[in-house]
Amino acid sequence: MFTKNETDQSNLSTTDRLRKEIEEFVCLSEQELDFVLDHFQLRHFKKHQIILHEGDNAQHEYFVLDGLLRVTKLDATGKEHILQFGMENRWITDSEAYHTQSKATLTIDCLEKTTAFSLTLEQRDKLCQALPKMETFFLKKTTLALLTLQKRILCFLSSNASDRYHHILSVYPGLIQRVPKAMIASYLGVSRETLSRLSKTNP
Repeated sequence: MFTKNETDQSNLSTTDRLRKEIEEFVCLSEQELDFVLDHFQLRHFKKHQIILHEGDNAQHEYFVLDGLLRVTKLDATGKEHILQFGMENRWITDSEAYHTQSKATLTIDCLEKTTAFSLTLEQRDKLCQALPKMETFFLKKTTLALLTLQKRILCFLSSNASDRYHHILSVYPGLIQRVPKAMIASYLGVSRETLSRLSKTNP
């Protein structure tokens, strides 16, 4: 069953979804909004498609409309670690590689069939130069992302497994119904057995 917010989102067109996201941070005229939207490209990805390989150039930042993305990193032993999920109405990229135009150190793949808007750094810079209010938008968005990351780091440093589980429920509503338990365990840094116990005690 959809919540009211999910129902409202599903009734919006793709461009209206992006408009709504931008207008939560800055006020733009219709003409300005149309100008902004012209800089984005609508993309469609298949399930399991890798949209950024480690070692490639991170050319795009994505705003997810529908579907689910995952950001991973392989350590020196070849173990895969999940750093982030990209659900609907979330922005996702390899931030360091994107902003410095260097080689990606992360991999991004599609856990579901996904539709997203993409934006190159060149187009983003042009937007900010032509429309300073968009620079404000991206600054506010980046600040929120940094706050979210800090909360996750502090949670994982000082919290027990139960607190981490509640963290993922809060940050990614509905995620545990959409991905295998092994992925949730990887993100939380716990064993499958611990996750099973947590899901039973925290329905």
